[in-house]
Amino acid sequence: MTKAHPKKFHIKSFGCQMNVYDGERMSELLVDQGMSPAAPDEDADMVVLNTCHIREKAVDKVYSDIGRLRRKDGTSPMIAVAGCVAQAEGKEISRRAPSVDIVVGPQAYHRLPELMETAKAGKKALDTDMPAASKFDILPSRGKQARPNAFLTVQEGCDKFCTYCVVPYTRGAEISRPWADLVDEARALVDGGACEITLLGQNVNAWSGEDDKGRMQGLDGLIRALDKIPDVKRIRYMTSHPNDMTEGLIAAHGEVDKLMPFLHLPVQSGSDRILKAMNRSHSAQSYLDILEKMRAVRPDVALSGDFIVGFPGESDQDFEETLQIVREANYSQAFSFKYSPRPGTPAAVMEEQIAPEVMNERLQRLQALLNEQQYAFNRQTVGRTTDILLERKGKLEGQLIGKTPWLQSVHIISPDLNIGDLVEVEITQAGPNSLTGQIKERMAA
Repeated sequence: MTKAHPKKFHIKSFGCQMNVYDGERMSELLVDQGMSPAAPDEDADMVVLNTCHIREKAVDKVYSDIGRLRRKDGTSPMIAVAGCVAQAEGKEISRRAPSVDIVVGPQAYHRLPELMETAKAGKKALDTDMPAASKFDILPSRGKQARPNAFLTVQEGCDKFCTYCVVPYTRGAEISRPWADLVDEARALVDGGACEITLLGQNVNAWSGEDDKGRMQGLDGLIRALDKIPDVKRIRYMTSHPNDMTEGLIAAHGEVDKLMPFLHLPVQSGSDRILKAMNRSHSAQSYLDILEKMRAVRPDVALSGDFIVGFPGESDQDFEETLQIVREANYSQAFSFKYSPRPGTPAAVMEEQIAPEVMNERLQRLQALLNEQQYAFNRQTVGRTTDILLERKGKLEGQLIGKTPWLQSVHIISPDLNIGDLVEVEITQAGPNSLTGQIKERMAA
């Protein structure tokens, strides 16, 4: 049965910032096909679920969302499942959810227009290839940005093969996008209204490439090049791997003013025994050494990390060592999760899987400590004057919400300011998750 060409679309992205970037690129691709985004309260002719496969619950949520897309009259929009769940499960999605028309992996979404033609002909469309040709060469040019802070994927894939992680299987090997393409895209993002650029990658600090003079550069060299674009006001990057934290990148934090004083550097565990079982290439001490070097060049740096509790074989002592590294690192924020076995990964078949009630108890203790550190970090900023980039409207009349250089959310009341303004504020109040500020002055553009 043939289907009409969809005119309105909606893209829902799950998981990491790279999925947000991919969602934006798919949106640009569909607009280039003459389609338009549906309003939040409007039915769409096509829905793209841009998925994440890191956590088991995220996978379950995808299937739940597919079921909810069925309308009261029994019909459904054209449904595409994209991203890492699509890559990992492939044909299984169509078997488990027959209403899905398109299944496309994260390295093949540039082929959405062709897959839509297949779906319109009443056939199931599947593409989970990882082609050698770069999808970025085929995607349309960047246009006007909906937000003042833009994401720019510079690196994809992973060669680290941590035993708990599906990324090497769903995103492929580590690849770095060419220097010229990234500088051009950054300029296009700025021309489209962005003033803050966050560089993204599964291991973003593994990026390398030749610059415009044929010299090999690491991520620090790329950051220094973006620093020279006048209308770029702020630069961030994530997610980093301890193994790729070079001396040059650390030095850049003390030398490039536009590079924000924030580092997200996952450690996962404080136990060397567990780190080895995870196939992480660092020790607890080598990780802390990186943080010490970072603080030496940028004393006010805010640190963020990732933690997994309940990894197979984790003992009470191993977990206590994780609590200890948290105390020594002193995070401004962090993400923590219970270990979730992912099919096809070595850890999923390891012996000594930890009981759910043990993981729950450990996670609660870890999160209590992390939350305590985050609240303490927020309280330390009270009385400080800093700049914030206004990103969105708040719930109150005239309220706007922006981010400090340390990635904290700040609420202000100022009806005469706009999203995208960079303003100086005095932090007047701190809560566990956000701050309140008083406008000092508007910063020069």
